[in-house]
Amino acid sequence: MTWEAGGSAAEGSHFDTNRRRFLGGSALAALGATIGGALPLSRDGFGIPQAHAQAASPAPAKGPQYLKFPGKNEGLVVLGEKPLVAETPESLLDDDTTPIEKFYIRNNGQIPEEAKDPDAWKITIDGEVNNKIEITVGELKSKYKAVTRRMVLECGGNGRAGFSPPARGNQWTNGGAGCAEWTGVPLADLLKKAGLKPSAKYTAHYAADLHLSGEAGKPSISRGVRIAKAMDPNTMIVWAMNGKPLPNIHGGPVRLIVPGWAGSASQKWLTRITIRDREHDGPGMTEFSYRTAIKPMVPGAKADPANFRILESMPVRSIITSPANGAKFAAGTKELKLRGASWAGDLTVKQVDISLDFGASWQRVTLEKPKNKYDWQRWTATVKLPTDGYFEIWARATDSKGAMQPHQAGFWNPQGYGGNAMHRIAVLVG
Repeated sequence: MTWEAGGSAAEGSHFDTNRRRFLGGSALAALGATIGGALPLSRDGFGIPQAHAQAASPAPAKGPQYLKFPGKNEGLVVLGEKPLVAETPESLLDDDTTPIEKFYIRNNGQIPEEAKDPDAWKITIDGEVNNKIEITVGELKSKYKAVTRRMVLECGGNGRAGFSPPARGNQWTNGGAGCAEWTGVPLADLLKKAGLKPSAKYTAHYAADLHLSGEAGKPSISRGVRIAKAMDPNTMIVWAMNGKPLPNIHGGPVRLIVPGWAGSASQKWLTRITIRDREHDGPGMTEFSYRTAIKPMVPGAKADPANFRILESMPVRSIITSPANGAKFAAGTKELKLRGASWAGDLTVKQVDISLDFGASWQRVTLEKPKNKYDWQRWTATVKLPTDGYFEIWARATDSKGAMQPHQAGFWNPQGYGGNAMHRIAVLVG
């Protein structure tokens, strides 16, 4: 497993379409260095997008590191090495169903060895149940009715790069998300078989990945969800991804999928689910982990754990998947055909709008219906170009309750959750 560094911002590294770069001058390249992610503001306090403020920056930004990992697309960008974390540029998310090779990678501990006999892998369900269950993957397949659903899986920190001042953690833009077809059984089927006691309040998930420290028996992460979410028929124990055995890097041979909520609840390499009579307090469940502020706090200020609640449903988000950020079009091009995707946690997307004039006016896109609940909603649009030149295309989504993506990541928190600033790309015509 290796990765390679890209060029500097002065070389146009962020204006990269299948690694074909444009914009000859370093100043022009720097102008667009941060286009394609969220809408961070410059530090001058006047609300000028950083993409414009950076034109005068004396030092070019460090370019991205591209992933080299068996079976994965080399366009994925490495955000962390230990543990391995890599995001998918928006232009690689243009498929209706995200191919495995393009799906983002998020680990918390050491990647375990691939199971030699996947069907012999055992899962235990215990705790506040009437009947403890121990079941193998093979038994899951033979004793329960399998279902397949296309659903978004999204890292809880997706959009973190949009916060100012920077929040702790991997600096995701929009690439900590993908929409695959997952095959398995509803977790509710097993919980009903186990028989939940009246005291059952919360799940606690455990896995086979070793903590980064190497300490045996220490979970790298152990999150859980409220029983109501665990009983959602779309919360599943899955063993296949896009019709193929679940790859080891994505939690194979078996994992949880808890759609709509932070991906950390979708435990990879699942070994045990313990039902608890209280909110789970495992690693990744306490203090500021996967939590947002109840009362909005001053960005960068010291946080009080008592002012935080668990992040559950993820916020509404839209991305432009075609054209790619940095695409160049021939002189005289009069219109552009756009494609994208949008999703909204437990909710659905009501509308998506795009702007070609920095938000001065907006145009509604054609929004498709989801294939099933928790599927993302693809969209298309055609925009007219008034002249040749440099254009930014902005996209914003509105969820079924009326919440709209903001211009910049708001409601700052120390670990950068809930950042869903609208996406924008830059294109050059002529």
